[in-house]
Amino acid sequence: MLAVAILAAGESRRMGTPKALLDYRGKSFVEHLIDVTQHPRVGLLRVVLGAKADDIRSRIAVKPDVIVVNDEWRSGQLSSIQTAIRSLPQGATEGLMLCPVDHPMISREIVTQLIVAFDASPKTVILPSHKRRRGHPVIFRVCLYDELLTASPDIGARQVVWNHANDIEEVATDDAGVTLNVDDPAAYQNVIARK
Repeated sequence: MLAVAILAAGESRRMGTPKALLDYRGKSFVEHLIDVTQHPRVGLLRVVLGAKADDIRSRIAVKPDVIVVNDEWRSGQLSSIQTAIRSLPQGATEGLMLCPVDHPMISREIVTQLIVAFDASPKTVILPSHKRRRGHPVIFRVCLYDELLTASPDIGARQVVWNHANDIEEVATDDAGVTLNVDDPAAYQNVIARK
């Protein structure tokens, strides 16, 4: 069984409003990611909130145990990854798919391709690439959870990826959404224009 963690704890300072609640094709970013990551191999979902957690929680329809709150959200995205890992039942998952909420243009097709690659490859990190540029979401095998829990906050999960440079399965895709990061209003307008 795989778990999915949607990382939506940041302050969204540059955007000026929570990115988790921005509209993408009639759904909020977080609802879209919840939808496209539904897959028979995915048995656990976590939405990691931090800044404005109560506001976001009140506006998304999920079971209470899906939401976990990262009280250390100010220390960066790695702390949200660690919060997600700690929330998982020990020994229950084979891997964790990480979906930053500021990458909303992820498709159900790329999620399926990554899971197929996870099942077919012994590699410990599975990620998509578009035109040789790596993107999201990323799947980490359970054997890397401890390493993620002890990674440097200054470098984050990239440290674990770099430590396993020879153990990465890249899934090439024509889907540019895997590399599109929506961090500010101008980037969001580009997303709207692409719908």
